[in-house]
Order: sequence, then C-alpha cells, then structure tokens
Amino acid sequence: MKRVASLFVVLCALLWSGMSRADDKTITLTSLDWPPYTSATLQAQGASAAVAKAAFEAMGYKLKIEFYPWSRAVDLAKNSKSHMGYFPEYYSADNAKTFTYSDAMGKGPLGFAERADAPVTWSKLSELASKKIGVVQDYVNTDEFDGMVAAKQLKVDVATDDSKNLLKLGGGRVDLAVVDQNVMNYLLNNDKDVKSLKGKIKFNSKLLEDKKLFICFKKGPAGDKVAKVFNDGLKKINVEQIMSQYLK
Repeated sequence: MKRVASLFVVLCALLWSGMSRADDKTITLTSLDWPPYTSATLQAQGASAAVAKAAFEAMGYKLKIEFYPWSRAVDLAKNSKSHMGYFPEYYSADNAKTFTYSDAMGKGPLGFAERADAPVTWSKLSELASKKIGVVQDYVNTDEFDGMVAAKQLKVDVATDDSKNLLKLGGGRVDLAVVDQNVMNYLLNNDKDVKSLKGKIKFNSKLLEDKKLFICFKKGPAGDKVAKVFNDGLKKINVEQIMSQYLK
C-alpha cells in the first residue's frame, strides 16, 4: 500500500512538473479588436497576431491572446500578474517608461480619414488648428500630434473605437479622424455601420507617419526575458511576408 502511495506521489509530481513546464512555455498577452491587425474573429486572429504567434513558436513558445477594449487591455498588461504585455502598439517615449518595447513587428500607415466632399489639404499640423479632429481614447498617435493635443494646439474629439470615430466623421461631428489606413479600409468593407460611409469618406493623401508596430512587455526581469525570446523569434521569421498574407 505504501509503495502504491509513493508511486502515486511520484506520478503527481511528474505531472505537475510537466504542467509547470508547459505553463512556462505559454505567454499571455492582451489585445483589442483592431482588424485587420488583431481580432478574435479573424484567421490567425489577425495579421499582427499571426506575426506574434510565429515569432514565439519559432522559439518553442505558445502565445495566448485575450481580447478586451483598448484601455482594459493596457491596464491588464500593466497590473495583472498573468499577462506579460499587450499589442499592437506604436512607440511612445512616455509609454516606454512603463513598458519594455519589443523590436518592430510590422508597420501600418497612420493618417486622417476625411469626408469626400470636404477634403483637407495640409503640410504642417499647425495648419489644422481650426479643425476638430477625431481620435480614439488612449491611442498613441505620433509624438508631434499628441504633443500638440496636450498643449491644446489641436482640437480633438474622443471616441471609444475606430468605428465610432469614423461614424462621427461621416456625420459631420469632426472634420478629420485619425486612423490606420488598413483599419479604415477593413471597416468600410466589413463593419455593418461603417459600410454606409463607403464613397462618403476617404483617406487623406498625406500620411501622419508609416508607424512601426510593437509588443509592449512588462518592465522588469520577467518581461525583459519574454521580450528577448520574442525578438529572437522575429529574426527567424519573415515578418513582411506574414503581414502581407493576412492584410490582403
């Protein structure tokens, strides 16, 4: 009887050890519904998710992605012990004080959506001081744009997501809306509400910036370790090819 009990203890220990090793090889990140880059409903959960998964898999790790509204996704990455970070994010010097940025995992064209019947020509952001510009709550945009907003040199109207931001534009509540061009195109073709704006809004001809995309990992030894794993994995995959495949 003692021998059976001892064997049971050993088996449990081995099973627990195996489960622990499996857990050590699973990374949990938060994200948002931001198609075509990330979404629980897309193939591979989106273009950026496909890149992140491929990079971790190249290093023998599994990626688990949990989807939340953006502010909640960032808060969990910052404060929850079970979440190692969030993505995709643009670089921000302020944000880098709180998170460890990965190497770039792709890029996206950031600019303005405008009404087709009221196009806006500009060369410097200061020329947009008289315009009301739609932005999404807690999104990083560009350093210059966000700095001018903070200094009250630009007037903004805040929406909770890109769809609502574009709908405000279509309804004439804002003059421009900050948006990634791929996101705008996706929503115009797939979002049941934004579809009604097809032909009524378009992407402004001048980019704010072709923005690099990153994962933001927790500050500290644990986050730094996972960031290194991810960065090493990025070197083993073709990021541009994966992004292109899932952005089509």
